[in-house]
Amino acid sequence: MSAPTPSVSLKDALARACSEIENTIDALLPMVPGDESVLLDAMRYAALGGGKRLRGFLAVEVATLFGADRKAALRVAASVELLHAYSLVHDDLPSMDDDDLRRGRPSTHKQFDEAIAILAGDALQTRAFEILVEPETSPNATVRANLALALAQASGSAGMVGGQVIDIRGEGRALPLDHVRRLHALKTGALIRYAAESGAILAGVDDDRRAAIVAYGRDLGTAFQVADDVLDSTATAEELGKTAGKDEASGKSTYVSLLGIDGARAEARRLSDRAREALSSFGAQADALRALADYVVERRN
Repeated sequence: MSAPTPSVSLKDALARACSEIENTIDALLPMVPGDESVLLDAMRYAALGGGKRLRGFLAVEVATLFGADRKAALRVAASVELLHAYSLVHDDLPSMDDDDLRRGRPSTHKQFDEAIAILAGDALQTRAFEILVEPETSPNATVRANLALALAQASGSAGMVGGQVIDIRGEGRALPLDHVRRLHALKTGALIRYAAESGAILAGVDDDRRAAIVAYGRDLGTAFQVADDVLDSTATAEELGKTAGKDEASGKSTYVSLLGIDGARAEARRLSDRAREALSSFGAQADALRALADYVVERRN
């Protein structure tokens, strides 16, 4: 049974959040004069003008669910989007996935050059943490510290970067399913899980409701990656906005290579349904999050 089409309310919520996050990033990455202006230009190129803003939307939506200030939530959303942008800039480099296309336009290292792209990624990462610890994000220093700590844990050697290493070392090797699950739980899932949890951290929630959101974010992140594997095998480069078929060409073990396309789709749906179940204690205010769980496995890019 196929999932329902994402509701208009989800589309509206995503569109509103995307616009607000874009404006927030624009304000947080002002251009500067001098020789370093090319760095800001590259950072803005990588961070603005594209993307689903799924991670930022999660941060804002969960923060709203728990009654946190929306302007503060948008700063947290911008932070996680900058961290994600850095990861994409570095992921596209010739020494990594070697991809010349990102979001339907030249990758940052093709638009500028490899050295500037590396430095832009470095600066996007540090700016992400700078935003979190600035007083404008929260008057509570403990909340700011907890946001920064959780992002570091999700994005470092025990999270996204660690998953990237497993991914690189797995090229040309037949990895078992449990290894692929762990790889993507780290490389993709950890940052999505953090994005959801960050809204609870910002709101100062530290009880069963936060645990439920963490469970939701974990399964949503894995469902997103399984759907990505399916799209890499079935969608065109025009639909994806990046090179299609890269995983197969690189000899990577994926959910599709291990489960087949139909099996991978079933796995994505199972995880999406479990993510929805994690929200069972929440009322109608979590409907956009429920709809998002359907959207991530039904999308075409």
